[in-house]
Amino acid sequence: MSVSVRIPTTLRTLTGGRSEVSLEGSNVRDVLTNLDGAHPGFAARLLDDDGNLRRFVNVFVADDDIRFLDGLDTKVPDGAEVSIIPAVAGG
Repeated sequence: MSVSVRIPTTLRTLTGGRSEVSLEGSNVRDVLTNLDGAHPGFAARLLDDDGNLRRFVNVFVADDDIRFLDGLDTKVPDGAEVSIIPAVAGG
């Protein structure tokens, strides 16, 4: 299944400046694995040592936060948009 992955500005150096890439994957875990395969470095930035999503990284399938769905096992329908959004802190 082909999906579009929106890349945040801070990670675009890994994609040669591209803001969006197309990848295959039936769930978020597959999409992120394929993203790292096509553009090495994403896994280290997005996943912790146990393979879980880092706390400061948010991933959405369409408009739904995967933390409130099935996490990395959230299904990604063909043609869906996956957005990677780093958490922003400030004060």
